[in-house]
Amino acid sequence: MGKLDGKVAIVTGSGRGIGRAVALKLADEGAMLVVNDLDPEPAGEVVSAIEMAGGQAIACIGSVTVPDFPDRIVGTAIECFGGLDIIVNNAGYTRDGVIQKQDDAQFQEMLDVHLAAPFRILRAAADPIRAFRREEAEQGREVIRKVVNISSLAGTHGNAGQVNYASAKAGIVGLTKTLSKEWGRYKVCVNCVAFGFIETRLTKPNSDPESRIEIEGRSVQVGVPEQTSAAVSAMTPLGRPGTAEEAAGAVALMCLPESDYVSGQVLIASGGLVI
Repeated sequence: MGKLDGKVAIVTGSGRGIGRAVALKLADEGAMLVVNDLDPEPAGEVVSAIEMAGGQAIACIGSVTVPDFPDRIVGTAIECFGGLDIIVNNAGYTRDGVIQKQDDAQFQEMLDVHLAAPFRILRAAADPIRAFRREEAEQGREVIRKVVNISSLAGTHGNAGQVNYASAKAGIVGLTKTLSKEWGRYKVCVNCVAFGFIETRLTKPNSDPESRIEIEGRSVQVGVPEQTSAAVSAMTPLGRPGTAEEAAGAVALMCLPESDYVSGQVLIASGGLVI
C-alpha cells in the first residue's frame, strides 16, 4: 500500500529531468499520474515506465503556456481518473542574460512559463477542487489536497544573469503564499520547493550539445558556463550538485500525508547552499 493510493496527480514538465523523477516517485507511492511534456516521446516513456511498474498514468502533451492547456490538463485528470488531488507546477526552462542584453520578449517568456502558466493551471483547477470539497463536506469526509510550485535560489535570493528567471521564480513564491491563504478553507496545502544546483539538461555546461533545447520550434540555449558549475559545487556545503531524484524527494515530501499540516512554506533543497 502506497501513501498516495487513490490520489490523482498532475506534474507538468514530467517527461524529463526533475519532473520525470517526481512523476515516478509519486506513482511509486500509488498516485495516478497525468504526465506532461512538450514532446510525445519522453512523456510516453514515463507513462510506460509507470505502467510497467504496475501504476496508472496518461500523457497530456503540450506547452503549459498555450491558452487552452490549463483546462485540458485539469480535464484529463478528472475525466481519466475521476479526481484531482495533487498539482506540481514544474515545467520550465531558462533564457539567461544580463539586463542590458534582454529584450521585452525574453523577459516576458520566463514570466509566461514560470509564473503565468502555474497561475492559469491553478485557476482552472479552482472550480473542480471547490466542488470536490463541497461533496466531501456533505459526506463528512476530510480530504487534504496538495499544490507544489517550483522556485529556485534565484527566486529567493537573486542570481546575476537571470533577472527574468529570478523575477518569475520570486513571483511563484508570492503566488504560493497567497493561494495557501485562499485555499486553506478547501483543505488544500499550497507549498513551494526552491532548488539549488540540480543536475539536469538545464544545468549542463553550455558547451554541451544537449544544452540547446527545442521550445515550440525554436532552438533555445540553456546550460551554464563550466566555471560556474564548478564554483557552485565548491560553494555547496554538501560538495556537489543534487540529482533529479533528490530534487523529487523534496517535492514528494510536500505531497505525502506527513505534510498535511504544512502550507504556505518554501522548502529550499540546495545541499545547504544559499547564494
